[in-house]
Amino acid sequence: MRGIMGGFYRVSEWIMRLSAINILWVICSIPVFFMLLTMLASPEMTVDVMLSSLWIIAILCPFTLIPATVAMYGVARKWVMGDTDVPLFKTYFRCYKENYKQAMLGGLLFLVIGVLLIVCIRFYSSQTNALRWLSFLFISFGVVYVGALLNFFSLMVHFHMKLLQLVKNAFIMTMGQPFTSIGILATNAVIVYISTRYTFLIPFFMGSVSAFVTFWYFYRGFQRLQDKAEKAKEKAGELEEAEEDELNAPTKL
Repeated sequence: MRGIMGGFYRVSEWIMRLSAINILWVICSIPVFFMLLTMLASPEMTVDVMLSSLWIIAILCPFTLIPATVAMYGVARKWVMGDTDVPLFKTYFRCYKENYKQAMLGGLLFLVIGVLLIVCIRFYSSQTNALRWLSFLFISFGVVYVGALLNFFSLMVHFHMKLLQLVKNAFIMTMGQPFTSIGILATNAVIVYISTRYTFLIPFFMGSVSAFVTFWYFYRGFQRLQDKAEKAKEKAGELEEAEEDELNAPTKL
């Protein structure tokens, strides 16, 4: 009975942690969520109005949603690395303040890349000749782009790098670790799908669960890379020692 109560207490603790951080994420991104709710609740939503609303939301994201998401990943990093009792509000807002400028600039850069991808996809998909097939290539780039954006959040809270290094490494990690990237994208797709079916999950769990799972994948992949690098270093050291032994070995006259 005590074990059951202990398990129930731990589960309730995690529910409180996830919901608290998710609520902070929503509050700090309130302009984006307000625009989304307004767009979805409008009874006279035309294609033109929807597109203009999406443009406004996209412009707001680098200034609100992206820094708020980075702060949420900062808390998720603590959890994944074993610091589960970290003070939530203090850690969230410290990470928000420390990373705001870089997160905003990174969000603007990803916004530009995303707009270029959308323009290319729309242009090539409207063609009637062989160029139409290029749209599928840019759609593939779009999938990589989403994975790189998620890795960008994890990299920003885990390393101190310049902005362009973060963006470059985010794309390199996404393409260099395809199985990890597929896991990240598939899991996030499931989280978003379930959250859109049961919308009460969006303000309480969608973002925080996504951040926790994504950073867990990222951290596990990074640890594998570290293990490979250490093994390669050990092997190189052993080869150097063997070469030195051969050079220092006495030669026959």
